[in-house]
Amino acid sequence: MAQDGYQTLADGYEAVFEFEDRRSRFIAQLVHAKGQKECEKFIEEVRARHHDARHNVPAWVLSDGRERCSDDGEPSRTAGMPTLDVLRGAGLADVCCVVTRYFGGVKLGPGGLVRAYTAATQGAVQRAADDGKVVAMTQVTRVTCVVPYAAYGRVRRMATDAGAHPRDAIFSEDVQLTCDFLSGHEKPFLDAMEELFAGQQVCTVGEPRFAQF
Repeated sequence: MAQDGYQTLADGYEAVFEFEDRRSRFIAQLVHAKGQKECEKFIEEVRARHHDARHNVPAWVLSDGRERCSDDGEPSRTAGMPTLDVLRGAGLADVCCVVTRYFGGVKLGPGGLVRAYTAATQGAVQRAADDGKVVAMTQVTRVTCVVPYAAYGRVRRMATDAGAHPRDAIFSEDVQLTCDFLSGHEKPFLDAMEELFAGQQVCTVGEPRFAQF
């Protein structure tokens, strides 16, 4: 997985696309999934939903680099791998796709199966894009600063001028301002803050993580 970012689906959204070839129906169901347990849960949900189908072919990709697929009874490498390849090719991660097949009575052959599973998965990915549910995840660093009230306005302007997205401000004895930076872009702001506060460390820097920016 690329270190600078990836794409995923909006949480709570399911893209569904159906492809038919010689009376066999291929129904791709694609969702956001944060980890292996969520992938496994969705796979079981689809199997229960389509318990009468001959095959429910799963494939998933996570942002930590883990991925898995299964042919679920189809000939080797004709179903799970084509589905996984579409997810990879689209640059998606933290997603799970299950393609359900209702057999139409005519064998499609290995090439036909690869084309059908590919087309169904591509259709679900495109549907998510058309619905505006594909979101970009970027590596972000959170910076939290505790400053006097008198300095708050200036510090907030410094943060936004440096490209930060302010997230929240908590007003108590001092003001706690939390901002997100694209990872690597926070250093000029931190240097300016150190200069403004004469070397006093008023900012805490979090570990980089993937988030919407």
